[in-house]
Amino acid sequence: MARALLPFRAPGLPARVLPAPVLLASVLLTLGLLAPGGAAPARAAHVLVDAGHGPEHPGAAGASGRPEYLYNRDLAAALARALAALGERTTRVEGIGADIPPDQRAAAAPDADVLVSIHHDSILARYLQAGRQGEFAGYSIFVSRRNPHPARSLRCARRIGERLRAAGERPSNYHAEPVEGENHPFVDRRLGIHRYDGLAVLRTAPMPAVLVEAGVIVNPAEEARLGEPETVARLARAIARGVHACLAER
Repeated sequence: MARALLPFRAPGLPARVLPAPVLLASVLLTLGLLAPGGAAPARAAHVLVDAGHGPEHPGAAGASGRPEYLYNRDLAAALARALAALGERTTRVEGIGADIPPDQRAAAAPDADVLVSIHHDSILARYLQAGRQGEFAGYSIFVSRRNPHPARSLRCARRIGERLRAAGERPSNYHAEPVEGENHPFVDRRLGIHRYDGLAVLRTAPMPAVLVEAGVIVNPAEEARLGEPETVARLARAIARGVHACLAER
């Protein structure tokens, strides 16, 4: 069956036709045409930025009730802008009107050099019921050994973790807790990197892939901080610089 075609016009460029899944979903393309200072890059890398979840299954609910999906969209959009400012070409994928299954996210740009999936964290239901929301904060980064490029995925995860720490962020230990439903081992404790082989968005991607949990939105203080535009911009710049550094090592 032929796929639906979505007309797309970039500012200042003639209209093009891009393939799109037969879903009520949107793939937003941002072109990084110039490197900082106005110089054209020799070869802009192509980064697929995934805003995790969607309107049907919006992920965790923050302490305020705001769904994770909206936090993911905000940070993914800021990340695409930060990458473009560094001269990278980006494709941003997110569900609008309907979810996109995790194992179909990479289809938005199968030729991308790396996929970065953006999420925000919750904790186990029994921890929430016990009122432990305030105990957990910080970012987490995930890679999968079942991705076809595990070494390159880990390299990008490390560069992102380094930049997040340099920006004043600290990793969470939550996902390494030895309890059912978590217990994802650290690959690098200092940088907050875990191995989670079963994550569909990572293991099915044909390119190196990293998932970033930017913070714990069920923690009221953390949620308030993560909703501030300054925090969103700082996180986006840090992740973008990590991705940029990783791709420069190709």
